[in-house]
Order: sequence, then C-alpha cells, then structure tokens
Amino acid sequence: MDVELRGITKRFGPVVANAGVNLEIKGGEVLGLLGENGAGKSTLMNVLCGLYHQDEGEILIDGKPVKFDGPGASIAAGIGMVHQHFMLVPVFTVAENVVLGVEPTGRFDRLDLETARAQVREINDKYGLEVNPDALIEDLPVGIQQRVEILKVLFRSADVLILDEPTAVLTPQEVDDFFEIVKSLRDAGKAIVFITHKLHEILEISDRISVLRAGRITGEGDPRQLTEEQLAEMMVGRPVSFTVDKTPATPGQPMLDIKDLVVMRDNDEIAVNHLSLTVNSGEVVGIAGVQGNGQTALVEAITGLTHTSSGAIVFDGDDITRMSVRERHRRGMAHIPEDRHKSGMIANFTIAENMVLNSYYDDEYARGAAIDWPHVSETAAAFCVDFDIRTPSVFLQAGNLSGGNQQKMVVARELERETKLVIAAQPTRGLDVGSIEYIHKRLIGSRDEGDGVLIVSSELDEIMALSDRIVVMYKGRIVAQFDNTGGKADRNAIGLAMAGATEGAAA
Repeated sequence: MDVELRGITKRFGPVVANAGVNLEIKGGEVLGLLGENGAGKSTLMNVLCGLYHQDEGEILIDGKPVKFDGPGASIAAGIGMVHQHFMLVPVFTVAENVVLGVEPTGRFDRLDLETARAQVREINDKYGLEVNPDALIEDLPVGIQQRVEILKVLFRSADVLILDEPTAVLTPQEVDDFFEIVKSLRDAGKAIVFITHKLHEILEISDRISVLRAGRITGEGDPRQLTEEQLAEMMVGRPVSFTVDKTPATPGQPMLDIKDLVVMRDNDEIAVNHLSLTVNSGEVVGIAGVQGNGQTALVEAITGLTHTSSGAIVFDGDDITRMSVRERHRRGMAHIPEDRHKSGMIANFTIAENMVLNSYYDDEYARGAAIDWPHVSETAAAFCVDFDIRTPSVFLQAGNLSGGNQQKMVVARELERETKLVIAAQPTRGLDVGSIEYIHKRLIGSRDEGDGVLIVSSELDEIMALSDRIVVMYKGRIVAQFDNTGGKADRNAIGLAMAGATEGAAA
C-alpha cells in the first residue's frame, strides 16, 4: 500500500505546525522521518492516524483520496502506529494484549482465546518475531515488549507502520534484532515510517529519508549518499558537532558517596539492592542500563523524592539521607528528572513560573513575602534565549510547549544556577541534535567547574560520549564498571552487562 500526503497544512491558532507538507510513503520501503523539536513530525503523523484533521491538503491511499474522521478510520484503512511508550497491560498475556479491543469470539460472544493464540502464532511465524503468546507482559524484557506492540498493529492488518522512537529503550544487541524485524516487514511489502533522533540508525535502516524543519520538508535523499553531518544541518539549519569536546577529567574529593543503599518499591520488591557508588567532583559518572533496573528509584533516593530502607547518602561530606528535597537543592544539588511531567514541571503554570519552581523562595527572587515577578520574567527570558526554548512569550503555559522545548525548560532551570552536584536522568530525551549538542556542553561545563555529575541514560551513545567512568545497573545492583577515559570503554561489553551477562566486564 502506498500513501501520499499532499499539501498538508495544520494550524493551532496562529501557530502553523505543518505548512504544505508533501510526503510519500511507499510499500516495501522504510522512510526515515527526521526533524528537530517542534518541526511538526508528531502533528503530521497524528493527521495520518486520524487524531487531527488537516486544515488544508489531502491524504491519498493508492492514489485515491481518503478522509479520516478519527483514529478508527485510519486503522481500518491499514495504518498503525507503534508509540514510543508501550501501551500494554502488564498482567495480561501477549495474546490477550494483542487482541485487546478486537477480541475473537465464539459461541454466545465468549472470548475465544485459543483462536487468539493461533492468530498471534501465525503472525509471529510470518515475520520472525519470536514471541510466546502465553507469556505475561510483566515477565518480558523491553525488547520483547516492543515486538508485542508490533504484533498488535499487525493483528489489525496494518500495511503502514509508523514507528515512533522505537529503539529508545533497547540495548545495542536488541536494536540489531529489532532492525532484522523491520527489514522482514519491509520485505513483506509493508510501508514503514521510522521516526528517530538517532542519525546513525536512520542511515542504517532507511531506504529514503525526509527531513522536516519548521513544519516544511527541507530535505530528502538516499541514505547511501548522506552523512550524519548533512542530515543534522538539514534538521537545524547549521553545522552540528557530534563529538563532545572535553579534556580529561581531574577528579577531586567525593561529592556523592552512596553506601550500601537499599530502596524498596511500593509492592515491597527491592528496587535498589545494597548499592554503593561514589561520584567525585570534577568527573562525570554515567549509569548505563535498560530502564526498569532500579535507576529511577536510585535517582529519586539521591534527590529525596523517595525514602530509603537502609544505607546512607553523603553529599559534599554531609549525610543527607533524611534531608528534605529543598535542603538538598539549597546545598547545590541539581536534578533533571527522567519524567518532566511528573517531577519537572507544572503544565498549567507559565514558563516563567516553572523556571523558579524550586527557587522562588531564594533571595534572588523573594522580596519578603512577595516574589519579584519582573525579575523572574527577565531571567526566564534569558534562559529561553540561552537554551533555544521556542516560545512567543515566557507567559505561555508550559503545557503548550512541544515536548522537546519543555525538556529544555527543565534543563535550563537546573543548570542556570550555582551547583555542586548534577543528577541528570535522561537529560536529552526527545531533543534534536542541536539541543543535545548544547546540553552536553553544559553538562561537561559543570564538570569542568568542579561539579560532580551523575548521568542516567538509556542512550548508550550519550553515556559513552559524556562519561569519564561508566557503571552498569542490572536488577538494582551495579554489575560492572568501566574506565571511559578517552572513550576507551568496550561498547559491546557494556551492552552485554546491560543484558545481565557480566563476563568480560572490567571492574
């Protein structure tokens, strides 16, 4: 099946998200779709999926115009989307998740699970997905859960698959396996739209690449004739550096010293299991690992967002295990949270208000019992310029920003002040290459100014580019440690440690 988007324009009030976009999606081909934050990729795909209706232009399937009055119509036309964040019920089996909402029924409209299993097995075998239909989702690694999401789309007879940041939570080995699945889908005649910020991946997997900037297609080409540097310049309109320019670290005294820490989850399972870790001033320590291995609980314990069961957290020589979040902040701890909506911002507050969420009471902004709002607004405007936060005004509600600009707002607030320790969890999630370049420079700048920097990221490339030392978390423990001076750490060994195989990992 071939799909053509012809002259698609979508406006939100005065903001033009897509402006006369022409895009072809062909069966038996992987189309790589690139664009910086706010370029209009999500809006365009939401139009194709029936979530938005275009203001101008038309959608054609095999040359015939179609109109979608909702996502159901798009699915019925053979278009399916695999979202970055999995939409699975953990306590259901694979088969139950796949057929949810379109369950096969037998006599008296009763659910026919045997037919469901058989249909899932058939799709499994056809595309080499290798997923057990009877396995519980909560027992599966994220790489297999990704395949279940693809099964769901294929079960609904999709001929066009939109893959949104599909490798964000996969290990390098899982990415290789996933690419083989994408190729098998392409070879079976499926049309694939592959959306990612990872330029090396889009060059590897795509048959054709289109680049969006400011709501318009600004470049197209054959990946065999393009470089990462050329793609990045198409995306952001200027040359972008792909290497983190940094001198060797000069570690000083311990800035963060974690001793035999235990943190429990709400279900009384151990999230952090007797973990010890030191981060010195003047160095970047990166925590690599597949999400779900205790990294979130560790960061929340360090920053005071969750209680510890035992062990100690020492910051700049003082035990802060029982200290409040505000006191940790006052002492110079910065926290870039992995979930900006949960812990980093308030969507219906303005950008200016969000910029002082954790400092409105400081002398810089407080005037007795009042807040100096003119100064707050002036400071927020300066932060927006420094971090390229694209907004018509600092008085805009933060929820109206694109996801990437929301992330830059949070990072700006945390890094644009005096700090001693920076805890950065997924600091560049959802950002384009230009924004990533700038934030990486700022994190290295914090290190060079004497801060200890602890980075948690599911992006192994980011961990390797920034870290002076790398540790791997698996099932709540640190299972391996690598010296990354000069980028010398063994990427394959790190990937194996992330999957639980620590043999060959250098301590």
